[in-house]
Amino acid sequence: MEQTQREAAQAQESAGVVVRCLRSPEQMQRATEVLAEIWAPGGRGQPPIEAGLLVALEHAGSYVAGAYSADDLIGVTVGFFGAPDPSTGRTQMMHSHIAGVLQSHARGGVGAAMKLHQRAWCLDQGVTTMEWTFDPLVVRNARFNLHKLGARFAEYLPQFYGEMRDGINAGQGSDRVLIRWNLSEPEVTKELEPERILLEPDGTNVPRWVIEPDKVLAAAGEVGVVGLRVPQDIAGLRAEQPEVAARWRTALREAMHPLMRSGWSVSSVRSDGMYQLSR
Repeated sequence: MEQTQREAAQAQESAGVVVRCLRSPEQMQRATEVLAEIWAPGGRGQPPIEAGLLVALEHAGSYVAGAYSADDLIGVTVGFFGAPDPSTGRTQMMHSHIAGVLQSHARGGVGAAMKLHQRAWCLDQGVTTMEWTFDPLVVRNARFNLHKLGARFAEYLPQFYGEMRDGINAGQGSDRVLIRWNLSEPEVTKELEPERILLEPDGTNVPRWVIEPDKVLAAAGEVGVVGLRVPQDIAGLRAEQPEVAARWRTALREAMHPLMRSGWSVSSVRSDGMYQLSR
């Protein structure tokens, strides 16, 4: 336990922030404003959460925390408990519903500081597993989850949230991958070289099937490691070519969903957008 607390403190010091649990209605209101700035920039789209819900979640004992740079709230994380384990009656899983950092402070280690604070808080509560969902087209988040945290990809969830209306996801579908993180023993990943690439961008970032979608499972069955490469910057593609970005949602679903459902797991994610799956 002391080790996880030290890791959380070191991550905060490295990122230049202090992460603490939020309590008051005023703090919750500011938290919703930060999340709205991230998910509905410039007022485009619906904010992802409202202050009253955060108040209720915190009052019920769930996790609502923020990262502060000096006196400025720059990141927010919200999680709630899953169903108790029927064999023990204890809550052993937290679902981390939303976590975001203002763009002005992204890539500075703030996200890691928040996640490690949440991990330490969970272990202090006797919670040993955390789950959350993320968009598998966002390569940076995929690498963070798998390689930085040592979590694993548990399940592919097509259209998990239905039609989303925030400024980032509107019109892009809501396929997600469920992440499962063993808080006591994070996994160690290793990079494998794909024996066959099934999907990749062409010269204009349009999805190019090396193997036809209906033959993915058959082709994968002939080798031990396959590759699915997606664009490195889906956010930029959505801003410049939203129709092409939407095609990637369908393409990745048609490749990754049947593979994961058939027992393939994501073993590594390269910085160039290459998902490496093995059996």
